[in-house]
Amino acid sequence: MEFDWVIVTIGIVVGLPWLILHYVTKWKTSATITTDDEALLEELYSLAKRLDERMDTVERLVSSDNPEFKPRIMANREVDNVPLAELEQMMAEKKGAAR
Repeated sequence: MEFDWVIVTIGIVVGLPWLILHYVTKWKTSATITTDDEALLEELYSLAKRLDERMDTVERLVSSDNPEFKPRIMANREVDNVPLAELEQMMAEKKGAAR
């Protein structure tokens, strides 16, 4: 019977704090973005920007060939480019802070 109390006491005193601290450090390390993630995000951003420019070109070409075609979003409208402008601003701030 005394052996059971020893195991329970060791489990509470050693095991529980170890488990809690283990997962706290896991959460802290997983919350940060790695340099590989940053590089991937920058690559995806440049790809999105190129695709947006291509879509603008395709819509412009189709609308010139077919007068009945009404593009969903007109090329180079400010409303269309707001998300990209926000990303450009964030990237500029990050580059400015890194210097």
